[in-house]
Amino acid sequence: MKGRELTTAFTVDQTPAEAYAAINNVRGWWSGNIEGKNDTLGAEFRYRYKDLHYSKQKIAELVPGRKVVWRVVESSLNFVEDKTEGNGTEIRFEILKVGAKTEVRFAHVGLLPTHECFSACSDAWASYINDSLRKLIIRGKGEPNRQER
Repeated sequence: MKGRELTTAFTVDQTPAEAYAAINNVRGWWSGNIEGKNDTLGAEFRYRYKDLHYSKQKIAELVPGRKVVWRVVESSLNFVEDKTEGNGTEIRFEILKVGAKTEVRFAHVGLLPTHECFSACSDAWASYINDSLRKLIIRGKGEPNRQER
């Protein structure tokens, strides 16, 4: 994670199409209860993790093999004072072909170090993106519940 906003990236041997498919298989790499469609432009899906985290994301951009953007339209983080810190932020995945490899770049745009949840959210995203999503792309199986162990 670097810079002002929450960002990270990794490189895999799989194709951009495989990375794109894995990102859109949210249930394959993100834990918690996920309801709704997350692979159709304009659709909304809800994420709930116990009584700690609820959010509703709208699919704002889908460019096959290149980009996925979710806009957080509603959130409730029960472990921080301002429970709506995530409202209006964007979760972005950019997929680039780099030589024979594929780079996946992740950013949670609008989630800043000044936000109370930045540290906890950074740790969670790092695990989901760099571990679970990466494994889903490489092996076809993520580890969405690894953090709960």
